[in-house]
Amino acid sequence: MAHKPRRAEGSNLAFLDIMSCGLGAVILVFMLVKQNVSDSPAEIDNLKNDISALEQARDESKQRLNDIRDTLKKENIDISQMRAKLSAQRADVNQKNEDLASSSSTLDELKQSITKIKVPKKEDLIETNQVNEEEYLLGLKVEGRKIAILLDVSASMTNKKLIDIIKTKSSSDNIKVRSAKWIRTQRVLEWLLARLPKTSDVVVVAYSEDAIQLGGKGWISANNVDAIRAINSAANRLVPQGPTNLQKGLDTISKFAPTNLYVITDGLPTKGESRFKSLNPFSSCSSLTGTGKTISGECRKRLFRQTIKESGNLSAQVDVILLPLEGDPEAAYEYWIWSSSRGGIMISPADNWP
Repeated sequence: MAHKPRRAEGSNLAFLDIMSCGLGAVILVFMLVKQNVSDSPAEIDNLKNDISALEQARDESKQRLNDIRDTLKKENIDISQMRAKLSAQRADVNQKNEDLASSSSTLDELKQSITKIKVPKKEDLIETNQVNEEEYLLGLKVEGRKIAILLDVSASMTNKKLIDIIKTKSSSDNIKVRSAKWIRTQRVLEWLLARLPKTSDVVVVAYSEDAIQLGGKGWISANNVDAIRAINSAANRLVPQGPTNLQKGLDTISKFAPTNLYVITDGLPTKGESRFKSLNPFSSCSSLTGTGKTISGECRKRLFRQTIKESGNLSAQVDVILLPLEGDPEAAYEYWIWSSSRGGIMISPADNWP
């Protein structure tokens, strides 16, 4: 009887060993899985926390995104409004430019029409070297049926400054008549005479301490060129000197009863015809009562007002040409009051007129 080899028994043992090892491995795997399962709650919490943080970050990102969208939307609205305003302003500027262009065109047409207008020039009665009256906006017009001109020929008519007037007083007559202010005074008289209406009559009276008529006696026809030239010649022979006695001049003029009076002077009077000692307003004016040699500005003003008051029968329109004089600030106001009350004007012309 034959016997089986013993190697088969050894093989079975080896297989059992392998199976045992496999079973042990399975048991180990189960043990590891069980261990991992016991550790899963902590991991889940961590995952939940991570998820919660991610969700919060997501919400914050969404909020920031919404804020950015709102900001962009608002900025877009502002930009749209600004564009609308800018468009409106551009339209307004364009309209103004069109209006300006239209106005410029109208102005050019007006200028052209003005240049085409023929301005009738007034013919002067006598020829002078002076500029035309159209070149000055004086407001002074020579008019009237009976025109009287009152010419101041006192010592102050030589110069503007007091120191120069005092120097000229002691100078020769030749220096006095060649003084700048006196030459200008003669030109003013020529200007008035050259513009007399042809149908008017004129009388010219020069006054200082006394009063005299120039160029003849009585009314002189403005259409008489030779007589007008005679008046100018008589004025050229005058020498400015002495005090300013406006009352003498007005009393002489009043006898002619003129309709218009033109006064050429440089300041308020320094002498009058009243008995000032009996007048209370002049109690402090020693020069007028005979005890002083100089007269103050206040006394000159009182004297002027008294002179106008005593010459109340003069009903003519009064226009005054006031030449400059240092130290007589009240003159312009007083002559303005007088001329405006008589329907005329007072002018203090520029140095280059006439």
